[in-house]
Amino acid sequence: MSGTRSLPLIDEVRASAFTIPTDRPEADGTLEWDATTIIVAEVTAGGQRGLGYSYAEAAAAGLVARMLAPRVIGLEALAVPTAWASMVRAVRNVGRAGVASGAIAAVDAALWDLKARVLGVALVDLLGPVRESVDVYGSGGFTSYSTVDLAEQLAGWVDLGIPRVKMKVGSDPAVDEDRVAAARRAIGPDVELFVDANGAYTPAQALAHAQAFADLDVTWFEEPVTSDDLEGMHRVRSGVPAGMDVTAGEYGYDVAYFERMLGAGAIDVLQADATRCGVTGLLQVAALCQARSMPLSAHTAPALHAHICCALAPIRHVEWFHDHVRIERMLFDGVLEPVDGRLVPDRSNPGHGLTFKWADAQRWAA
Repeated sequence: MSGTRSLPLIDEVRASAFTIPTDRPEADGTLEWDATTIIVAEVTAGGQRGLGYSYAEAAAAGLVARMLAPRVIGLEALAVPTAWASMVRAVRNVGRAGVASGAIAAVDAALWDLKARVLGVALVDLLGPVRESVDVYGSGGFTSYSTVDLAEQLAGWVDLGIPRVKMKVGSDPAVDEDRVAAARRAIGPDVELFVDANGAYTPAQALAHAQAFADLDVTWFEEPVTSDDLEGMHRVRSGVPAGMDVTAGEYGYDVAYFERMLGAGAIDVLQADATRCGVTGLLQVAALCQARSMPLSAHTAPALHAHICCALAPIRHVEWFHDHVRIERMLFDGVLEPVDGRLVPDRSNPGHGLTFKWADAQRWAA
């Protein structure tokens, strides 16, 4: 007995870019910025429309149209791995990292959302849930903020019931300890405090600051030196006080990058970002972490990560990043809000449950 199956084929892929000014100037240990660009992708098949997005340069939207859409249109809507492999091959000559990966990530997220919608299930149920909710940590505390603004933002997250918060350090190492002390006073003794240097320190500086930060009960030291210096990261990890996790990985675009970082013994917790490595890439990274008993933390884009992270066994938490929370609240319906410091995906709607507000977004079209 034989038969054929009829699966919907992808018939359209499109992407747009929107640049949204920050609510005030922002900076970390190695960069300053005043706007954030979001790439929004849509993929259609069988009368269903999948939505995805990433945070990248506006050029990523053009790359979707020129290089990725022709590789994806005509494929089966359920064959996400096939589309992923085809997109990765398409960008070989322009380079995988950076803008190209931002473009791939946006389309890949849309493909996963489309697949879930075609099957009529929530994204977390498509992937297979391992938990009902995922912890978040408040993140911002930019070095451009005054001490008063820093304290107000971090305390605001605590008031929302988020029991862990992160601040930036490294722009001026001479004042970092005072700023961290001010943050600790603002949030009280029982809230976890994280710091992120964005690679601003040398290994010697990082180790000197680590002891002072530990005295203020800092438990998370993110990218104390540049992630390109895996030897330096390993040195810092080996020398920080007990109880302080050294973390990095947010700039990873492919699984080989994460494998090198894990192999170097450079971190206690790996970070990964689906807006850079894609949903498909994040699933691969989670498998690496599970094989090594390594915790995984999702970097930024909480609205995108909520469903995915509830299906990943190694996940510790998701970053509730100020810039992206603000943008996602402005531009999407269906955005989740933390309850007692956790995001609980809505499993009553298909896909990730997000709807883009196209009319509202046009004022920021790039």
